Amino acid sequence: MIFDTLKPQVEAILSNNKNTTDERLLKVCELLDANISYYNWVGFYFKNGDKNELKIGPYVGEPTDHTIIPFGKGICGQVAVSNENFVVPDVAAQDNYIACSISVKAEIVVPIFVNGENIGQIDIDSGTPDPFTEKDERFLEFVCAKVSEIL
Repeated sequence: MIFDTLKPQVEAILSNNKNTTDERLLKVCELLDANISYYNWVGFYFKNGDKNELKIGPYVGEPTDHTIIPFGKGICGQVAVSNENFVVPDVAAQDNYIACSISVKAEIVVPIFVNGENIGQIDIDSGTPDPFTEKDERFLEFVCAKVSEIL
């Protein structure tokens, strides 16, 4: 499975102290975007200081207007509140969805925890309807756990 071959690459990218944290996160986004065909936008959002909002971090994909997302708004904002993974097989069926692009059909968001606190998340959009499986969730949990080690 592709995820098994990507795990050591994710670890190698994140352990490279010659790059800044943002450079490493961008390289992870690039790796996932290049190797998983149905990952069409890959990025990170992080808690914006003491504010109840998320601020965009490194990402790969079409530019987005959603650089700040209030807690509770959209899929990312809901994950900031729930502290749980959110898999959306069909974004059109979601009432509380912030559309980034008409081409997005599905989304998965997995939180990043540091010392038990939800400090951010990885957000993946897909132009493919209902592409995400439990294997995507477990892989992205692995990515988030590794990211938490460098934050």
